[in-house]
Amino acid sequence: MTVRKNQANLTASEKKAFVDAVLGMKRKGVYDEFVSTHRTRFSIDMNSGVYVAHFGPSFLPWHRKFLIDFELELQKFDPSVSIPYWDWTTDNTVASSLWAPDFLGGTGRPLDDQVMDGPFAYSTGNWKISVQVDSREFLARNLGYRVSTLPTKSEVDSALAIPVYDSAPFRDGSAGFRATLEGSSGYMSMHNRVHTWVWGQMESSVSPNDPVFWLHHAFVDKLWADWQALHPTSAKYLPAGGTPDVIDLNETMPPFPATTPADMLDHTPFYTYA
Repeated sequence: MTVRKNQANLTASEKKAFVDAVLGMKRKGVYDEFVSTHRTRFSIDMNSGVYVAHFGPSFLPWHRKFLIDFELELQKFDPSVSIPYWDWTTDNTVASSLWAPDFLGGTGRPLDDQVMDGPFAYSTGNWKISVQVDSREFLARNLGYRVSTLPTKSEVDSALAIPVYDSAPFRDGSAGFRATLEGSSGYMSMHNRVHTWVWGQMESSVSPNDPVFWLHHAFVDKLWADWQALHPTSAKYLPAGGTPDVIDLNETMPPFPATTPADMLDHTPFYTYA
């Protein structure tokens, strides 16, 4: 059974194994396929008004499937590797352990935001940004530039206390746990705020170009799992059916040909959290 751990508790060898597997996917070209999938889906969601991976109720199950597929690819390089999660309510400064040179590297340099240290620095020759929304071939970050703080534990606890998964109109303006966690009910909150705090590619449709994407979304997924455990009788995916322009419980989630939100409600056949 795969166990996803808090990145703050990883050993040096566990960090290296994760980094090596990510770099292996990059060399093979598989990593960029995931970036392209996210960019395409984000563009369709943004421009078509049909919400699948973002802005609607299937945000959480879509990304759960996305992370499972990514984790399986990592394990082709090293079966012991799982996606660690970044608890941004605790590790909430530029000095936090995930930004160390032996793991993800730190913030970018002045003027162009280029990350200069760690295994994903452009200067290593191992991390060229190929799936782009601008001309930058290097990984860019500016931690804390656009917004100065990350979501707090009290904000997370307030979200976890919401008993309803989602509500009409199941898009901007919706209430419920999903909209609160995603941040679609307030763009600069929760999940969305973390993307903005990191800046660089993370604040774009090609956000998976930054490996911190996976740690961020693993924590978002963990919070969904925590919410499900807190509300065992009422934690039902909504909408159940008949809702235009969003994904109902038993509808497939493009581009995954045979995966519905119902298939993703129980994460335990795939992994657990420590």
